Amino acid sequence: MEQTAGAGAECCSHDESGRKSHHSDKVKSSLISRLNRIEGQVRGIKGLIEKDTYCDDVLNQIASVQSALNGVGKLLLEHHLKSCVIERIQEGDTDVVSELMTTMNKLMK
Repeated sequence: MEQTAGAGAECCSHDESGRKSHHSDKVKSSLISRLNRIEGQVRGIKGLIEKDTYCDDVLNQIASVQSALNGVGKLLLEHHLKSCVIERIQEGDTDVVSELMTTMNKLMK
């Protein structure tokens, strides 16, 4: 299932193990880099709790992690819309819209 919407376009595939995304190396690297930073932030929050750091400071760090995770979600959602969703709609699979709405509702909680 190749998408030909443009140079470097990402596409989704379906095999016996389920659907898979194929992100460009640049996108994958960006996502992994962001997640590595978030992982470090979470470890830092754990350390703050262990050191009995003032609650407001910890809560601010938690807000920072949530914001960073939202950024990862936005980036992934953008690429999902521009590749997988468009591709599936072009193939006549309109179930992807319901799937997307369910996912967006989960992201917006």
